[in-house]
Amino acid sequence: MIRDITIGQFYPVESPIHRLDARVKLTLTFVYIVTLFLINSFVGYLFVIAVLGASIKASKVPLKFMLKGIKGIMVIIIFTAFINLFMTRGEQLLWQWGFLSLTVEGIVLALKMCMRLILLIVGSSLLTLTTTPIQLTDGIEYMLRPFKRFGMPAHEIAMMMTIALRFIPTLLDETDKIMKAQQARGADFDTGSLMQKAKSLIPILVPLFISAFRRAEELAMAMEARCYHGDENRTRMNRMQMHRRDYGAFVVGAIYLVVIIGLRYAGNTFSSLI
Repeated sequence: MIRDITIGQFYPVESPIHRLDARVKLTLTFVYIVTLFLINSFVGYLFVIAVLGASIKASKVPLKFMLKGIKGIMVIIIFTAFINLFMTRGEQLLWQWGFLSLTVEGIVLALKMCMRLILLIVGSSLLTLTTTPIQLTDGIEYMLRPFKRFGMPAHEIAMMMTIALRFIPTLLDETDKIMKAQQARGADFDTGSLMQKAKSLIPILVPLFISAFRRAEELAMAMEARCYHGDENRTRMNRMQMHRRDYGAFVVGAIYLVVIIGLRYAGNTFSSLI
């Protein structure tokens, strides 16, 4: 399961999505996340799934590799489904036992929430899988540049966010190595009660934190050795430039947003008529 997490990884391949400007992908990803909370009908979810499927196909990232990231949040999805199934009150009651009740409204809400989580993870993974860490840093810094006049350290924030994303696969790989080393010494992480499983994670967390702090110290020393001083007098070899394909992607994103808003308005109108 550790190796199934895809957030933070980069999938090197030539595709139209990879060639897009990082600022465009960041903006479209933000719009995509916002629209997930605007959808109020299954027709809207089907439209989002169709758009996301077309984007994944255009990115040339294997669908199995994209869906692999869902395994890492399966516990969260199941917990969310349980809460919405049995804790949602509604008029059409199907089953009840004590404070637990199953309603048609709860089933619909559970399905919507699970679909929203899955689409959120897959869509966010598409950003990191098609954008290098350097491009992400430059894109985030450029988009935060207007806040510099208010004293916000745009470059430092962008650098921290990108380093955090970059080190997710490294820490996951380190966790996998520590788990295998502990299992070779007789550690058991699969059997026992919930409290015993939690205690068995201590031999993993302690060396993982030590390794993370060691890597952070090595990275800081390497940056200081290269005379890194943040955004002070910094130049770039490759400057970010918008191309025709980037403006075309903005147009597609605007059409997508208009369709989502239209579907939400149509859904609200239909509900009021009923």
